Amino acid sequence: QVQLVESGGGLVQPGGSLRLSCAASGISISIYAMGWYRQAPGKQREWVAQITSGGYTNYQDSVNGRFTISRDNTKNTVYLQMKSLKPEDTAVYYCKGILPGGPYWGQGTQVTVSS
Repeated sequence: QVQLVESGGGLVQPGGSLRLSCAASGISISIYAMGWYRQAPGKQREWVAQITSGGYTNYQDSVNGRFTISRDNTKNTVYLQMKSLKPEDTAVYYCKGILPGGPYWGQGTQVTVSS
């Protein structure tokens, strides 16, 4: 049974940083692309970043230069390092696995950027 579990969300002041984690179980994610999405209140879920099995990364324009997606295949985990956070980054952040039988989604972790 494939599961993705996000963690690391919380309340942070504008300009602050957070690192989100997405731990996978039930499958090795090393040969698959993984992504991060987010959904703000009253808005549709949107793509944030993606990392391929080879480590190539892509970002939504609004987060490019502030967010970094990475993976540690030894820990079967994907990360999203977020810096210079803005109030408009407030959302529930979801991990997505482009996996066989999927895609699979985590349950989400809340990120709130507020003073």
